[in-house]
Amino acid sequence: MRKYDELRTWATVRQLELIDAIEKHGSERKAATALGINKGGVSQSIRSLERRAAAMGYSPKHDMTKTVPDGYQVKGVSSYYDKEGKLAGQWVKSAADDERRAELMREAVAALSEEIPRARPIKGPSQVSEHLCNVFTLTDSHVGMLAWGREAGADWDLKIAEQTLVGCFSQMILASPAAKVAVVAQLGDFLHQDGLSPVTPTSGHVLDSDGRFSKVVQVAVRTLRKVVDMALASHEKVVVLMAEGNHDMASSVWLRTLFAALYENEPRVQVIDSPLPYYVYQHGSTMLAWHHGHLKKNDQLPILFASQFPQEWGTTTRRYAHCGHRHHVEEKEHSGMTVIQHPTLAARDAYAARGGWIADRQVSAITYHEKFGQVARATVVPEMLEAA
Repeated sequence: MRKYDELRTWATVRQLELIDAIEKHGSERKAATALGINKGGVSQSIRSLERRAAAMGYSPKHDMTKTVPDGYQVKGVSSYYDKEGKLAGQWVKSAADDERRAELMREAVAALSEEIPRARPIKGPSQVSEHLCNVFTLTDSHVGMLAWGREAGADWDLKIAEQTLVGCFSQMILASPAAKVAVVAQLGDFLHQDGLSPVTPTSGHVLDSDGRFSKVVQVAVRTLRKVVDMALASHEKVVVLMAEGNHDMASSVWLRTLFAALYENEPRVQVIDSPLPYYVYQHGSTMLAWHHGHLKKNDQLPILFASQFPQEWGTTTRRYAHCGHRHHVEEKEHSGMTVIQHPTLAARDAYAARGGWIADRQVSAITYHEKFGQVARATVVPEMLEAA
């Protein structure tokens, strides 16, 4: 077997070209000369490839030849040798490579999205106010969570979640002015769990789950399609945000890709496709920003958005950041930006109930003028659905 054959498994397209040149010409120096590039660049690229292979368990000069599957990385290798210095045994410990697994998920969703039937364009409204933008926020919906009313104060399951979210969204639209633009701001933690196992992605805390994950996904996608279609029927343009939350870090990836594919043929839909968990949309001289709230505190958001999005900050005079995560209302004006923390429509789970955390369940649609900033607000509570 040639020296570089195994390394090809982890090589980029450019590194494969370099390997071919090295094997053809006999050395890294001769390969660099033939390609008309610096030898240091060739050596640096090959060393980088060797480090990547070592992370996967392949480094023959260190007696490491037992590799781990794609999506994992080697956490540690323990080797022991006999009296003659020959390798006698070895243990390879592996751990999930979160970055690579996220990359694999994006690749898989992108491939699957090619086969998804596209939504047909639907007719929009006949009259709207050109200057207005309605922001409909759904945060911490926790679709797939199971809550028992006797313990948590209210029941919550897949059926209740869909009825509540769709019903309250409909009420928000009815109570909001006829604006040209709608932002469907799904602000994270839409799904209670992020995969087949009912645990939180980072800490591994066990969650109360209602049903199989495939069923949870079906309800989540159906619910979100309903609210996007409602927004399309009443607004000329719809901006869709599927933000990252701490409960659905990976699911936010496929939700963004899925909805971009679903509405690919609908010119009135814009999906904010950003892997960075900080999002902006500029409505005239009004800056609208979003972050779930799991990575930065509210008072840190103004300077972060000013630094991360200097063009939008510099060309606007009214600025608003929206976040969730903490399940209760908080609103404060900082220097240059107002930060609005949104509550949730979801019932408390057992963890929150036992911890004694109580907050009003509600959702708000906020209307922004392209020059004057916030000009209206409509608030809906779940009890309104029972009274309707």
